[in-house]
Amino acid sequence: MLSVRGALGAERRLLRRLRSYLVDESSRLRRLRRFYEKVQALHQDPEASVDNPLLAFSLIKRLHSDWPNIIYSDEATANTQALHAGLREVEQELPGAEDLEGAAKALMRLQDVYALSVQGLARGVFRRAGHPPLYSPGRRAALSADDCFHVGKVAYDTGDYYHSIAWLEEAVSLFRLSYGSWNPEDRSSLEDALDHLAFSYFMAGNISHALSLSMEFLRYDPSNQRVSRNVAKYKKLLEMGTGASASPLQRPNSTRLQSRDAYEELCQRPRGQPAPERLLHLSCSYETNSSPYLLLQPAKKEMVRIQPYVALYHDFITDAEAETIKGLAGPWLQRSVVASGEKQQKAEYRISKSAWLKDTADPVVRALDRRMAALTGLDLRPPYAEYLQVVNYGLGGHYEPHFDHATSMKSPLYRMKSGNRIATIMIYLSAVEAGGSTAFIYANFSVPVVKNAALFWWNLRRNGNGDGDTLHAGCPVLAGDKWVANKWIHEHGQEFRRPCSADPQD
Repeated sequence: MLSVRGALGAERRLLRRLRSYLVDESSRLRRLRRFYEKVQALHQDPEASVDNPLLAFSLIKRLHSDWPNIIYSDEATANTQALHAGLREVEQELPGAEDLEGAAKALMRLQDVYALSVQGLARGVFRRAGHPPLYSPGRRAALSADDCFHVGKVAYDTGDYYHSIAWLEEAVSLFRLSYGSWNPEDRSSLEDALDHLAFSYFMAGNISHALSLSMEFLRYDPSNQRVSRNVAKYKKLLEMGTGASASPLQRPNSTRLQSRDAYEELCQRPRGQPAPERLLHLSCSYETNSSPYLLLQPAKKEMVRIQPYVALYHDFITDAEAETIKGLAGPWLQRSVVASGEKQQKAEYRISKSAWLKDTADPVVRALDRRMAALTGLDLRPPYAEYLQVVNYGLGGHYEPHFDHATSMKSPLYRMKSGNRIATIMIYLSAVEAGGSTAFIYANFSVPVVKNAALFWWNLRRNGNGDGDTLHAGCPVLAGDKWVANKWIHEHGQEFRRPCSADPQD
């Protein structure tokens, strides 16, 4: 997975190369213009007769050597080669087809989860109908017709016509507005967008609209035999009464997420909190947990929920510690995996990059482990806790609803032979401009990203059973770069630190 910030650095270097190329080419073209104007002036001067031996010599010399030098200019070749060399220098840092596809899917994910209109997104507006903007960038950036076509094409290629129709409709609208003008960076055209949109409507069952779009295509390219055959087929189907009326397209649920509506509603909810009357038993306090380690600087605890037990500890780490942890993890980041049966694998419902840090990686990691142990009163020594996992959620990064604890005895979590995950500590290492909340689905609340704060919750009840109310998700990052550090603590080693209750149901 590509680092967007790394890609930005690569493009800056390409810009410097292009600027140098433009300066050199501008100088060369100015000299060309001077040559043109000089020769043009001779042809327009009635007194410049080739009877003059000097002018005759100049003409022969120009045609023999000057014109070939102009046309086969080494300078033009050298300028182009320098530009090509600049591209080769950053080639390893450039996005590939998988990155482009991932970025397009991220935009569709943001469209879905935050109920954003494609038309609004194409114009740089992040707003749900009837609501204030979710995000207002300082500089609004619009998408081009070619941009919208490529997003729609990614959906089209996977048979997702719900999304392809929305994005290709916007591409067609924008191409129509600019028809006749050509941008050197565009790789698609109005004809491409009409072609793909027509087939999307056909596959969605709307044959009359597929016919209309195909006939518009033929106005621009009347000799296209394939589209002509499609028009004949659509007319025949309509004559037979097929596809005269199409049912509304249903949005695909590729991950078969049962709690999708609740999850998305929580992600869209401002600050993620329900009505104030439901928060009467919550409080803020300074906590030492009877630990000498926290005596001089108690933890700033905000009780977020009683059931499930969720607490937010503000200013848990410093800016410098957060940057150190991100810097240590950066070189080791890889696409995150999830538990699937007895294996671990990549999945569309978790899009992020992660790395693991041992406490021996740096004194900052070791100090953080001690602080977490003091805060929770739990034993974090291996194998009673996992190494610190650092996660980066970039463009549209998310993690759909899941449990941190294992729900099957076959889970890879049991390979540590220290029981299930009893508790989670999640530290927010960065701020985001919008999105990225942690949503607890069944408990019906979410926690926004709070830089340098640590979120703590119990995954298991005291009887050892999983707490169903801890089903949670990482909402997609709408704007910004979200970094978190996770510490998962296991059952074994905590028997006397969090003992069983007298109530077997607790």
